[in-house]
Amino acid sequence: MTFANKAAFFLILFVVVLTTLLYGGVHPPVLALFYLFVSLIALLWAIDCVKTGSIRFSTSPLQLPIYAIAAYGFLQAVPFGSYSEAGLIDIPRTISLDPFSTEVNALHFLALGLFFSLALTLLDGANKIRRAVTFITIFGFIFAFYAILQGVLSPMKIYGVYERQFAQPYGSFVNRHNFAAYMELTIALPLGLLLTGAIKRDQRLLYLTAIVLMAVALFLSGSRGGLVALLAEVLLAIVLTTPIRGTKPFAVRLALGAAILIAVVVGTILVGGDTSLTRIAETAASQDVTTDRTHIWAVSLDVIKQNFPFGAGLGAFGVAYTRTDGRSGLARVEQAHNDYLQTLADAGIVGALIGGAFLFFLFRAARRSIYRNNRFRRGVAVGAVVGIFGVLVHSIFDFVLHTTAITLLFLMLAALLVAAGKRYDDDIHEPRHAGSRRKGSVHSLRPIS
Repeated sequence: MTFANKAAFFLILFVVVLTTLLYGGVHPPVLALFYLFVSLIALLWAIDCVKTGSIRFSTSPLQLPIYAIAAYGFLQAVPFGSYSEAGLIDIPRTISLDPFSTEVNALHFLALGLFFSLALTLLDGANKIRRAVTFITIFGFIFAFYAILQGVLSPMKIYGVYERQFAQPYGSFVNRHNFAAYMELTIALPLGLLLTGAIKRDQRLLYLTAIVLMAVALFLSGSRGGLVALLAEVLLAIVLTTPIRGTKPFAVRLALGAAILIAVVVGTILVGGDTSLTRIAETAASQDVTTDRTHIWAVSLDVIKQNFPFGAGLGAFGVAYTRTDGRSGLARVEQAHNDYLQTLADAGIVGALIGGAFLFFLFRAARRSIYRNNRFRRGVAVGAVVGIFGVLVHSIFDFVLHTTAITLLFLMLAALLVAAGKRYDDDIHEPRHAGSRRKGSVHSLRPIS
């Protein structure tokens, strides 16, 4: 393994942490830094290829939908003729209502696709998988602990200095729902390892403590969507780790899941603060346009109808919403608060097909990886599936995948899911016949001299 390979793998994990700490990676300077690091990782990958004399890449089809949506975004910004309106002539006619925003979003998807492809390629050994899982678990634990402290000591300021007037921050995220989604991803890996029995007896209490602390932080964020997603995660984890035959294993895991939730509730009450335990009783609709999801969803359906079948353009939802909204228009809504509705609004039927393809490839990778004989990697696969499922559930209520840090961690879990279904040279504890031998593997092309 070359130094360039090791450095690139380190930077993959570093970028996940960096974008998280820098307010979730939503500001232009942070995004520029993210693009710079992705380019640097790609350069290190190229150097590694030169040093080893082979071009290494992943053949997982899971990365193709990301490049497809990026390509469609660029297509939406291509002019097809022109028109005149309000005294202006030769206005370019494009599918997108906001071509510039669409191009920016397409470029962002391209960077995400490159990051995902590099992660799939660099997760090329059993030791790397273990290090990545340990790293994410430890960071999730530390981040949750910090967020709880900040929620008590400085609830309206991030790092005690950055304050947003019209937002409820939590942790390093401006939006508390984004923090909840991040915890859904970090809590999933230790939960999967614990329920599959992949954790040594003397380490189980440490992992259980990490799970409870991350869940308490999620509850304290006050996100109703996060609460629903966490419950869905625990239920799915129990189902995936329970043998088909016999009711006793299911009862044991159900009792463990219930004990975890009870511990979380007790911990949340002891810490105090505005939590989902009290917010869940509130109505989903409010007078605030930014939280009135019922109205936003109704307008989003009208946006879908008016821009069917090709969509209003990636990143053009704000423009399309303002045109369609029957209210005063003084408050501009940039997101649909439902990633599925926004996919249809932004990319139409093409976006639906691409999204469906991603979910299909994800399901295939999950089915191949969660039945491995290697207990640790089966735990990783279960955890990855659970975390991804939790965010997909949360996406019904919010737009969490529009935050770069969450998207990067989501893609890391998807890469771990694919990597968990492969076999490696450093598989010490796994029989040669166990598990899958193909698909999603890292390939090498040696140049002809």
